[in-house]
Amino acid sequence: MLIRSAKEDVKYVMHSREEIAARVRELGRELTEKFGDKKPLMLCVLRGAAFFFTDLCKEMDCLMDMDFISASSYFKGTKSTGTVHLVKDTDINMEGRHVIVVEDIIDSGLTLEYLVKLFQTRNPASVTTVSLLDKVVDKPERFQVDYYGFKIPDEFVIGYGLDYADYYRNLPYIGVLKEECYQ
Repeated sequence: MLIRSAKEDVKYVMHSREEIAARVRELGRELTEKFGDKKPLMLCVLRGAAFFFTDLCKEMDCLMDMDFISASSYFKGTKSTGTVHLVKDTDINMEGRHVIVVEDIIDSGLTLEYLVKLFQTRNPASVTTVSLLDKVVDKPERFQVDYYGFKIPDEFVIGYGLDYADYYRNLPYIGVLKEECYQ
């Protein structure tokens, strides 16, 4: 693993800080229109979605509860392992609640599909999914997210919460990581 500095390791910036902020504002308005009177339970999938989650919640004009869950299918790699590991479960009872699950990126869709099925067993009023990024991959059976910020090509992205080996999360933009950093 070759990691130098963010500036050296980023192949190119895919979405700027300004583009992200504008799209998060739009998503916040859309979710407020749909859930503004329902006091939704906002649920952040840690750690990658943390930046997106906090900014999205700030853009929603409604009463809400906020909770966190940690699940992964990557385990420090660049591709899904095919198995979801639940690290931290929710603390707030979701029975009868409108749950909005906030994720960083949909790649295989495995993690989010696993979480939605898990949450549906807990009798929520509804489960809605939101992802900052929806990676365009050739898998027609892949989980479809309800709301997304940007569709992106099948490249390994970092920044704005997204990482490689726990690095690069703090970048204020979404960039493509150079291949030599993870090969």
